[in-house]
Amino acid sequence: MTTLQFCGWAAVASWAYMTLVWLVSLRLRNASIVDSFWGPGFLVVALLGLALTGAPTWREFLIAGLVATWALRLAAYITTRNRGRGEDWRYRAWREKEPKSFWWRSYPKVFLLQGALLILVAAPLLASATVPGPHALTIQDGAGIALWFLGFLFEVVGDEQLRRFKADPAHRGRVCDVGLWKYTRHPNYFGEATLWWGLFLIALSAPAAAWSVVGPIAITFLLLRVSGVRLLEKGLKETKPEYAEYVRRTSPFFPWPPKTT
Repeated sequence: MTTLQFCGWAAVASWAYMTLVWLVSLRLRNASIVDSFWGPGFLVVALLGLALTGAPTWREFLIAGLVATWALRLAAYITTRNRGRGEDWRYRAWREKEPKSFWWRSYPKVFLLQGALLILVAAPLLASATVPGPHALTIQDGAGIALWFLGFLFEVVGDEQLRRFKADPAHRGRVCDVGLWKYTRHPNYFGEATLWWGLFLIALSAPAAAWSVVGPIAITFLLLRVSGVRLLEKGLKETKPEYAEYVRRTSPFFPWPPKTT
């Protein structure tokens, strides 16, 4: 199967998957569930690759295993975090503004859009499933695995440190600046971008997979400029007065010692 053919099948799978999630959101009246299903969507693509390529290589199994570990952990974390909170305030405000049309407008603007972005970010998975690479483990594979583990560690530890910080009533209204959050304002976002660069390095063991760099570039851009850092910090600056000082002394993305003056 060619890369283009597999991209087509992956796009169809992503469309079907996000359509199902949309239908569930209508039933629950909660568009926020798309966040919980973002990670598992990549697992769907990875498993589709294993099923369609006929004779998967160990590299495909490795990438699928890494994706499954990340996706299922992220889905469990987001679902647990959002339990009992209801719909995200952004979707809720949109629903209240357009009560009669929200149900169908949310389909292309939220679910289909995320499905398209999913395919773009999943480029290393598409490449690894269709571009043959070396049979033996390479130094580049080792570097990719190490980079993935670094990113995964930042995401998991960052999420857990933030959860514990918020769970303490004494921290209500305060900015989390402990642990990894002391060195970067977004250790979880840094971790997610990093692990995708690691997956790209593994896929890149096959020289013809260089095009899949669009995946890590896309997720890094999204986290930095679109739905991650920029959107989150806009709200934090408005609700937490001390956040401005935190911004002054703390690196926005890449871990770095905080400024002392």
